[in-house]
Amino acid sequence: MSGNIELLNTTLAAARAEGRAALIAYLPAGFPTVDGGIEAVKAVIAGGADVVEVGLPHSDPVLDGPVIQTADDIALRGGVRIADVMRTVREAYEATGVPILVMTYWNPIDRYGVERFTAELAEAGGAGCILPDLPVQESALWREHADKHGLATVFVVAPSSQDARLATITAAGSGFVYAASLMGVTGTRASVGAQAQELVGRTRATTDLPVCVGLGVSNAGQAAEVAGFADGVIVGSAFVKAMLDAPDEAAGLDAVRSLAGELAQGVRKR
Repeated sequence: MSGNIELLNTTLAAARAEGRAALIAYLPAGFPTVDGGIEAVKAVIAGGADVVEVGLPHSDPVLDGPVIQTADDIALRGGVRIADVMRTVREAYEATGVPILVMTYWNPIDRYGVERFTAELAEAGGAGCILPDLPVQESALWREHADKHGLATVFVVAPSSQDARLATITAAGSGFVYAASLMGVTGTRASVGAQAQELVGRTRATTDLPVCVGLGVSNAGQAAEVAGFADGVIVGSAFVKAMLDAPDEAAGLDAVRSLAGELAQGVRKR
């Protein structure tokens, strides 16, 4: 079975045709439970997310700030496994028809097996992977299998990336480019900053892929600001915090659905 890279491509193109940025939501699998995490993904889609990144919880993150680390710890203590991540992708995709990617560090894939991981993700209806710590120069094996199974390979670029490096990264990627708005880890910020706009401009000079901005966006005003210069607005910590702060799971689902609705309005205001 082929993965859903084409669904991802058409979804991002459709948002652009509407004159707006896409809203991309991130939630970790297995948080607060596997079933609860699946319902949370459905809730952000019901609220207005165009694309969802499902996080594969990892004990040694390099990009995730304290909010997502807390959720990952809950998921790991609950015994989440890669099979649960695949189930989350499958059930969310089958229920909504929205492109679902997995965001994961390289070590779990390496241990699981690249062919096994890509085949299972494609079979689950996944659209691809975001791989924040896989160096492009070491990605040939991954990309070979991802291409074979119809999966996007999304790499992360940062404000520190030099132009030549940007060109190397974007030439190897597919689906979209994840532009980190600042140097640091995930988390809500008071402002997203001018660095992000400059990075988007430099990245676009090297590729026709959509450029989507993450790290720091937490409200409709920030979403509108970023949507003014990016093809997609990625929001993670704000959704996870809404779940963590809720008194119970039902309230958490209401909170992330409502936040997705506000952000979806934000990307349409630009």
